[in-house]
Amino acid sequence: MQVSFTVNGRAATVDAPPNTFLVHAIREHLHLTGTHVGCDTAQCGACTVHVNGRAVKSCNVLVAQAAGAEITTIEGIAQPDGTMHPMQAAFKECHGLQCGFCTPGMVMSAIDLCTYHPNSSETEIRSLLDGNLCRCTGYQNIVKAVQMGGKDMAAASKPIAA
Repeated sequence: MQVSFTVNGRAATVDAPPNTFLVHAIREHLHLTGTHVGCDTAQCGACTVHVNGRAVKSCNVLVAQAAGAEITTIEGIAQPDGTMHPMQAAFKECHGLQCGFCTPGMVMSAIDLCTYHPNSSETEIRSLLDGNLCRCTGYQNIVKAVQMGGKDMAAASKPIAA
């Protein structure tokens, strides 16, 4: 079956069986391998992407369900000149990663978290990131990165006073 949608601002069509999960269409058909396959059961969050502006675990969505959708993967959040998204920069600055396997999904979830729950407390961040697992960091630096990234996202979205 052919399914068309927009990925990272570009029109895309995949020809895949109807039981294909979005994560596999993204990785295998579109060759965007920054979205990781972790558990295949929507438990770990490594496959998180944005679908129509909301964080979604792409291992839990059939590609047919994404027809006509606007999808953003980790490859699509940096500026065209390569400047990192504020959340990516915060993860780097705060050492919010170690092995890096969970990082793309964690960053995509953190962007969603800060967009829809700005100025969250440490406790709220930990709760809202509950569906994203990291086996390396102990989460402390991830929480710091989310706090910094959220502030930087807010600052970047405010118009500069003349």
